[in-house]
Amino acid sequence: MKSIALVTTLLATMVLSGCASNLSGTTYSRSEARQVQQVEYGIVQSAVPVVIEGTASGVGAGTGAVVGGIAASNIGGGKGKSIATVVGAVAGGIAGKSAEEAMTRAQGQEITVQLNSGRLISIVQEVGNGPMFAAGDRVRILSHGGTARVTY
Repeated sequence: MKSIALVTTLLATMVLSGCASNLSGTTYSRSEARQVQQVEYGIVQSAVPVVIEGTASGVGAGTGAVVGGIAASNIGGGKGKSIATVVGAVAGGIAGKSAEEAMTRAQGQEITVQLNSGRLISIVQEVGNGPMFAAGDRVRILSHGGTARVTY
């Protein structure tokens, strides 16, 4: 039974890492490729570190519940075993949800930019492998359909 729990835990980790997406200014989704984008230029007024909260898709909770239930099913016998399985599944679900959120949380920046037009905008994006911006940086803003990114 312990090998089943180990395999389930490894699969859960792989699934959760696949849920993470990059929200940096240098990463594009497949659907963003070959799309026309508006380009505006400006100067960074401020760049403040922020945390982009992780996702809670339910995959972590579901996987945690399965792992917790399987692990707890080895405890006790009879009615006690059933109660342990239920408690293990609930505890595993809660732990799995927390783990998913923590694994997909990201460091970001809130970047406030004074555009050449005089308009002031703010964009939050993941730092990831992308650049860290600072006040005074000359940047370009790429936008399309309500999505925008800051790049050099």
